[in-house]
Amino acid sequence: MRVLQFTFKILTIVGCWRPESWSSLCMRIVYDAYTVFMIILLYTFLVSQFLDIIWNVESAEDFTENFYATLASVVSCSKMLSLLVNRNNINTLTNILVEKPYRPLEVDEMKIRYKFDRLIHTNTLCYTILVETTCACITMTSLLTEFRKGNLTYRAWLPYDYDSSTIVFCLTYAHQLISLTAGSLVNVACDSLICGLLVQICCQIEILECRLSKLSNEHNNLRDCVRHHDSILKYALRLNKKFRMTIAMQFIVSTMVVCSNLYQMTKSSTVNANYISLLLYMSCMLTQIFIYCWYGNEVKLKSTQLMDNIFGINWLTLNRDLKESLLIIMNRAILPIEFTSAYVLSMNLDSFVGLLKTSYSVYNLLKQV
Repeated sequence: MRVLQFTFKILTIVGCWRPESWSSLCMRIVYDAYTVFMIILLYTFLVSQFLDIIWNVESAEDFTENFYATLASVVSCSKMLSLLVNRNNINTLTNILVEKPYRPLEVDEMKIRYKFDRLIHTNTLCYTILVETTCACITMTSLLTEFRKGNLTYRAWLPYDYDSSTIVFCLTYAHQLISLTAGSLVNVACDSLICGLLVQICCQIEILECRLSKLSNEHNNLRDCVRHHDSILKYALRLNKKFRMTIAMQFIVSTMVVCSNLYQMTKSSTVNANYISLLLYMSCMLTQIFIYCWYGNEVKLKSTQLMDNIFGINWLTLNRDLKESLLIIMNRAILPIEFTSAYVLSMNLDSFVGLLKTSYSVYNLLKQV
């Protein structure tokens, strides 16, 4: 059974993962066409916002009004590209979790896997609800305000006059809202995938601890544990390598979006519908980076706690060779598994606090300028 089933359903919706049942040539062509449609949808939205910054923006207010939305589109497009480029790697990273030595073999290990699978499902569901609630709020606010005035939801430069007819305006307006929803689902899919795999690393470390606690004087058991530990380290390294640029992009953009949003919120003297939308949007951006930092920190803590948990094993019943082998595992566990964004910034809670401080500093600078 494939892990991260709910996440893969979202990946299918956004055009990044063809269902396994769609194996015929006709169905593959249909889904590939759908993927191309989603790519065009996201990238045309991004280009229209970017060209507006170049050709239409004339003041700081215009720039900040466009900038935070354009950054969100940049992240969505980059994540879409990352998911499509890494489809084979994603398939490998998820499939090996149901094979040896990762596959749970006993009842205790199955309970551990089930516990973490439920955690991943709950996190993904809550995150999806938060993001889509924000999109619904933005949509309703826009329909009640901008649409009635004949304005688009977001600033954009377009190669045609969208005010020329009602049909053209409605199609352009719908394009922006559909792109917004599609981009939000791409973010949910990518973030849930990476954080879900981080949780799976924590799961594997706990399964390894369970196996070590049942260690006997059989060298085969210890050999399997050593191989399992080595596999976990290689798995974490591969995951970090494939998605380090995506994580780095999220860190950079989150910093700029938070300070831009703060500026937008302080422009409004009263709490209105637009203010609530910005507040929800800010919550989504902070949640995005927080879950990366939180589960990156959890992996680090789990990997360092492995050494302490080995001390809890009944060493007196083990022979000399097994004790020496356990010491080797402990020495390796001294170096924690640490995820980084582009090998520069570590994914932990300290980094999250640092991001908030940096965002506020940039906001103060922007406000003074």
